[in-house]
Parts: sequence; structure tokens; C-alpha cells
Amino acid sequence: MEMHRGRRLRVAQLGNGPPLILLHGYPDTLQVWSRLAPLLSAAHRVIAFDWPGMGQSEAWPGGATPFDMAERLRTLLNDWQLDKAIVLGMDMGGQPALAFAANHRQRVQSLIVMNSLVQWDEKTSWEINLLRRFGWNRFALRYLPGMVFGRALRTFLAPGEGLDPPLRSDMWQSFRNSQVREFIIRMCAGYHHGKRLQATLPNAILQIVPGAEHWMAFSMAEEVSGRVIDFLNHRLE
Repeated sequence: MEMHRGRRLRVAQLGNGPPLILLHGYPDTLQVWSRLAPLLSAAHRVIAFDWPGMGQSEAWPGGATPFDMAERLRTLLNDWQLDKAIVLGMDMGGQPALAFAANHRQRVQSLIVMNSLVQWDEKTSWEINLLRRFGWNRFALRYLPGMVFGRALRTFLAPGEGLDPPLRSDMWQSFRNSQVREFIIRMCAGYHHGKRLQATLPNAILQIVPGAEHWMAFSMAEEVSGRVIDFLNHRLE
């Protein structure tokens, strides 16, 4: 646990080398990197943290838009005395990663966005549209969080794949926070955004992992680490 701006922030650091910052999404915590981070730490100083207001980190004042979160990342890099870092954002952590790279590109050595959205709120599944139309989404998130949490796990994980107890407990504790659940209302389904992002960024490399689940950094850590390392080796040559 570290102190930043007078508030507790849960941080995990592994390895030595070029700094690599891991940004989790909703309702995740740094535990989602528990399998991937050790693999990446062989050649990098890997830093993962619970976003302020999530997991075991205390909330910071201000909003929670991708741009607000990008500025929090800038603050943390300053506190860690890092001029530049590799940034990897997964799920809704990809948006502040993109915002940070857009606003502070001189501080980003390489950028990796995984299973994320290009825009904040664009297209949803028919189920989410139906829930929104009649206001059932807010009802379910407010009064039936356990049911929604269970459905999310079934959606994001392949049949038979489970979460380690510490990760499941961390995610549930985060999901129980009503402010965290508010973001679920705005989430989108469909991860076709990678091609759009590649078309927008001329130097981007798109990789599609066959059979991947949403939390593939956890369930397919070796596959993901291999691709991340290959990408970084190519970029740093």
C-alpha cells in the first residue's frame, strides 16, 4: 500500500527494467494481472495498481471519465519519478490508456490496448438495450448485484474456467461499491473496435487471439505474455 495525494493506493511492483504500467478495467482490481505480471516482470519493471476508488484504493476527488483517469495516471508517473513508460490497458482501462497517450505521448514508450472500446458508449447488445429501455439495468445493479456479478463471470469466462479465490473476492468487493456498478450501465458489448483503432492509428498492430475470453490476461496469461513481449521487442529494436 502506498500513499498518493494523501490517500491509500494499493500497488504491486515486480521485476526490473523498462517500466510497464498495467491498467485494469471494471469491476476488476490489480488481481486480474496476477498471472500475467510475473511473466512480464522477467524483462520489465511491472507496476499494477487498483484505480482510486476501486479495490483497496481510496477514492480521489474529481470525476472518473477516461480523461480524469488519464490525469491520475500522469500524477502517479510523476510520483514514481517515471518520465516514460509502456502502458497496457485492458477492458475499460484501455480508454484512459488511449487518453493518456493522446495527451502525453512523449511519456508513452509503447501502448497496448486489450479487449477495450474505442469510444465510451456506442453500441450495446440487445439484452443491454432492453434493460436500459425499461430501466431494469439500474434496478438489477442496485438490488441484485450478486446476480449481475455471476452473469458477468459467465459471460467473460469460458465454460469451466474459474477465478482464483483472491481475484474473485477482490472483484466482488469492488463490484459491491455502488459507484463502481454505475459504470456497468454504460458498458458496451462487442469487441470489434480493434479494427477501427488500427485504422485510426497508422503504426498500430492488431492481434486477434483465437478463442480468447474477455479476461484473457488471466485465463490465457502465457499466450498474452508471449504476444506482448514479441510486440515490445519489435517496437524497441
